Amino acid sequence: MGGQACVFYGAAEFSRDLDLLILADPANLERLRTALADLEAKPIAVPRLDIEFLEKGHGVHFRCHRADVTGLRIDLMSRYRGGASFEDLWSRRTTIEVDGEPVELLALEDLVEAKKTQCDKDWPMIARLMERSYLTRGQKSSRASVEFWLRELRTPGLLCELAEAQATVAGELVRTRPAIAAALTADTVETARALAEEEFEEKRKDREFWGPLKLEIEQLRRNGRNQKL
Repeated sequence: MGGQACVFYGAAEFSRDLDLLILADPANLERLRTALADLEAKPIAVPRLDIEFLEKGHGVHFRCHRADVTGLRIDLMSRYRGGASFEDLWSRRTTIEVDGEPVELLALEDLVEAKKTQCDKDWPMIARLMERSYLTRGQKSSRASVEFWLRELRTPGLLCELAEAQATVAGELVRTRPAIAAALTADTVETARALAEEEFEEKRKDREFWGPLKLEIEQLRRNGRNQKL
């Protein structure tokens, strides 16, 4: 659900971490603990690996020490702001094959949503993901794809181009996104301004989401809770 997923979707991002979205149930966590033990992974921060923390939206962090993966950081979550339930995310996942092994990725739509964080580095990545999706479109695009691009494109010129080409669909969605209204005027400067305001608001929402979680993490640190697997 992170930089590695972006690489697989063709929007390359150098990442030394592995971000995984996991099903938080007792049986799955036991399998996960077995895998982490095999990787000689040790916790590097609070909170500990626990359903209670995962269901609140916390990330749980490990560093691997096995020789072939030394230094690899693994970050685990089971929910994120704006994300659907794990079951829904799993039902629409993308599966690719790497060296004969299946790798499950968040659907592109869900990956874009997961990247809407307060971190500045995530927003250029969303733009690249959306540019690639739009620019590699086929001769005939589905209505669902057009709506997705109108909702999520972050490149002013491309959004204006799409709004002009799909004016009817854009008109139907104009109330859902101010940037679409700007794009329908073919004004790239105003469209860029609307996109910047949209990014600012999403970052605000993310800070609001993480506020209570950060306070809880600070409390855990003060309490000196044990972080055993």
